[in-house]
Amino acid sequence: MKVYKGTDKDIRCRGYQFTPGVEAVEDKAELCSAGFHACEAPLDVLSYYAPGDGSRYFEAELEEVSPERSDDTKVCGKRITLGMELGIPGLVKAQIEYVKAHTTTEHSNPQQATAGEYGAATAGNRGAATAGEYGAATAGEYGAATAGNSGTATAGNRGTATAGYGGAATAGEYGAATAGEYGAATAGNSGTATAGNRGTATAGYGGAATAGEYGAATAGEYGA
Repeated sequence: MKVYKGTDKDIRCRGYQFTPGVEAVEDKAELCSAGFHACEAPLDVLSYYAPGDGSRYFEAELEEVSPERSDDTKVCGKRITLGMELGIPGLVKAQIEYVKAHTTTEHSNPQQATAGEYGAATAGNRGAATAGEYGAATAGEYGAATAGNSGTATAGNRGTATAGYGGAATAGEYGAATAGEYGAATAGNSGTATAGNRGTATAGYGGAATAGEYGAATAGEYGA
């Protein structure tokens, strides 16, 4: 099973020292008790390892997985191998692909598109796209995209993107991106990015980036 694993700056988790590319093995897998834990949804790892704490994030393969499930996408297994290390942009990209892969419906309209809780909504260059709690919303160059609590929202060069708790929001060069408590927000060269308490906010040259209590904020050359 493909998963995403967070560690501390030394690639340790709960005292266990991992080595990328080397399989780690435990005798038992019991959720929140024994075995190796990771998340199926990339951005869920931010609720366990906040980006402002020197945390590191990896793609991983988890095997002999317990059937138990948590409130989010955390799972545990007996065997895990850490793969490529991902920065926050890599996690956001992976989250977008994860959400798209788990959508159940898609609507496309040049003016506006709306999908339900697990849907995907796509609108044209000046449209508006709205998706439900686990959906993905994409709008064109002048559009606005809104996704629900675990969704992903992407807007074009002058758009606005808003995602809920755990979501990812990306806006273009002049856009504004806002993500929830565990989300990541990225805005373009003159944009504004805001992320919640454990989120990460990145803005381009001239932009402004704001992150919450445990977050990390990066702004460009003339930003704040």
